[in-house]
Amino acid sequence: MSLDLATLFSTHIATMNERADAALEATGFDHLLIYGGGLHYAFLDDYAMPFKVNPHFKRWVPVTDNPQCLLIHTPGEKPKLAFHSPVDFWHKTHPVPDEYWTEHFDIHPVRKIDEALALLPAKRERIAFIGEPQSLFDDWGIGNVNPENLIHFLHYHYAWKTDYELECLREANRQGARGHLAAEHAFRAGASEYEIHFAYLQASAHTENQLPYGNIIALNENAAILHYQHQSRMAPRESRSFLIDAGCTFNGYASDITRTYSAKSDDFQQLIDRMETSQRGLCDAVKPGMNYAELQTLAHRGVAEMLVEFDIAKGSVDTLIESGVTRPFFPHGVGHYLGAQVHDVGGKISDEKGRPIPQPEDQPFLRLTRDIDVDQVFTIEPGLYFIDSLLDELKASGKGGAVNWKRVDDFRPYGGIRIEDNIRVTHDGHENLTRPAFEKA
Repeated sequence: MSLDLATLFSTHIATMNERADAALEATGFDHLLIYGGGLHYAFLDDYAMPFKVNPHFKRWVPVTDNPQCLLIHTPGEKPKLAFHSPVDFWHKTHPVPDEYWTEHFDIHPVRKIDEALALLPAKRERIAFIGEPQSLFDDWGIGNVNPENLIHFLHYHYAWKTDYELECLREANRQGARGHLAAEHAFRAGASEYEIHFAYLQASAHTENQLPYGNIIALNENAAILHYQHQSRMAPRESRSFLIDAGCTFNGYASDITRTYSAKSDDFQQLIDRMETSQRGLCDAVKPGMNYAELQTLAHRGVAEMLVEFDIAKGSVDTLIESGVTRPFFPHGVGHYLGAQVHDVGGKISDEKGRPIPQPEDQPFLRLTRDIDVDQVFTIEPGLYFIDSLLDELKASGKGGAVNWKRVDDFRPYGGIRIEDNIRVTHDGHENLTRPAFEKA
C-alpha cells in the first residue's frame, strides 16, 4: 500500500475521531460502539447470505468482509477494535491485520463476540450503539441503540469527504472504468447480458458480492427498465443498444457509473451524443453554494431540448417542462451523494439535528436536496427513456398531443439512455472522478 494512502488515512482517522467526539458531546453520550454486522441465514437453511458491512463501521476501518467486529470510541483514547478471528476449520478466517491503518487502533483479537464485552467501560448506560440490534447484545446493558440524534449528526457531516475518502472513490472509479470498457467490448462482439456481466467482473477484478450494487446490464428494450437485473443468458438476434450501470468498491467506497452505446452510427447514437453534451453541461454547472435541485431543473431542460431537436415532441422547452411532458421521458432524480454507500447519507437534511429539507413537489424522486459544498461527492446521471407504462399514462392524460408518437415508436426498441459520472465539488467548480479513469484505462 502506498505511503500516500497511509498518510491520507492518518488524517482521515483524526477527522473521524473529531466528528465522533463532537457528536457524542452534542447528544449527551460518552462512548460510541459500532458493530460491523453479522451473518444472516436463508430461511430453513444453514446457508449464509452475502455479508454486507455496516457503512458506519467501514468509514472507520477498511475491513468489509469480516463479520462480528466491533469498534469502541471514547474521546481522548485510541479507538479499540475487537477483531473477530475465530478458530474455524470450516471456513477461512481473517488473520489479525497488520496494515497501514492498524497503528491507529488498539486491536484486540476475539474468537467470539462475547469476548469484546470486557473492552467496554463499566458504566454502559451512556454508550451509543450503531448497528444491527441483534439479540446477542441483549445482555450487554446497552440501552441506546441507533439514537437518531447522534446518527443525524454524523450523517450531516459525512457529506464532506476526507482526502482519504476521495482517493478511495477515485480508485473505485478506476476499477469501474476497466470493467465498463470490457463490457462495451463484449457488447460489440455480440455477447449476451450474462456474458457482458462476467466480462465486467473479470476486468474489474470483483466478485458479485464485492460489487456496490447489482450490475444493470441491459440490451435493447431492457434499457427502459431503470433497475433491470435479469441478465438474459441468450444474446438477442440483434443487439441494437446497450446500457450499463455498474460500479466497484475500494476499501468500502463505491463508484457508480453509467454509459449507453448504440451498435450502429444511427439516430440513437446521435441521441446518445446529444445526451453526452447535456450531461457534461450539467457537470460544468456545478459550483459551491448552489442547491442540488437546480441540477434537476437543468437536466429536465436538457431533456426538453433533446425532445424538440429530435422531433420527439413539439413546443417550447418551457412549455414541455411546465406541462410535465419531460417527466415520463426522465422519471428519476439526476443524482445522489456517493461514498461508503452508493446512495450516501445526509442528502435531505439541513443541519446536524437532522431537520429535513422539504422535497420539491415537482421533483419527488430526487435523492439530494442540500446546498452543495467543497469536497462533497455525488453522481450526475440524466436520462431519456422510452418506457411503455409511463408513455401510456402520458397519452391517456391528454398531454400527449405534443408528442410525435411515430418518432417515439422509432426509439422504443432501443430502451433508453443514461450517462452518469461521479463528481467532487471544488472551490471553483468540480473534479470529475470518472472520465479521467476511462482515459487512464
